[in-house]
Amino acid sequence: MTTETGKLYLVPTPIGNLGDMTYRSVEVLKEVDLILAEDTRTSGYLLKHYEIGTPAQSFHAHNEHKRINEIIDKLQSGTNIAQISDAGTPGISDPGFLLVREALANEIVVDSLPGATAFVPALVKSGFPCERFVYEGFLPHKKGRQTRIETLKDESRTIVLYESPHRLLKALQQFKEILGDRNVSVSRELTKKFEETVTGSLDDVLTYFGSKSIKGEFVIVLEGKK
Repeated sequence: MTTETGKLYLVPTPIGNLGDMTYRSVEVLKEVDLILAEDTRTSGYLLKHYEIGTPAQSFHAHNEHKRINEIIDKLQSGTNIAQISDAGTPGISDPGFLLVREALANEIVVDSLPGATAFVPALVKSGFPCERFVYEGFLPHKKGRQTRIETLKDESRTIVLYESPHRLLKALQQFKEILGDRNVSVSRELTKKFEETVTGSLDDVLTYFGSKSIKGEFVIVLEGKK
């Protein structure tokens, strides 16, 4: 992969099951000159598993602004770079957007590979309409959280969100108070050993998770307003 100007590859990584890595993704990670990883320690397990010896450097939400110019310079000098996140597709609630924007502004070719993204299987298995949906990512932790939920009150499309285990019950309770008791599908630990999806009314799902120890990463799929 030697070109006059380098190329930026966005490479999805498994959200839990290492078997979900594509052949093409492994090939690209082996052939590029540098890998930008959200957490080099986390990505180290993946790279070791697939015998990928390409050098890796950290690139995450806390240093991406400082490092972008340096990375663009490397791309312009002919370095081929792949960006990966800890899990899933770069740019989807993970670092990626800023680098892509700068790369395109500098006429650097960007290639985004298809692969794992947590909200897709959660949406498809929810049983709610998939032909039109809105992705909201993570809700604000405090300031602006209620306001954001209120903007969804009249949304007729299926709504997809991410939430941490610490705020799951709070989110479900706020949805019930602001949006009314509509149907919801909550998936956790997708592709992992303890994968679980619970679908029903907000009341029922609140009761279910309220009686359990809440662990894992969650995708919430809300039925749109009828």
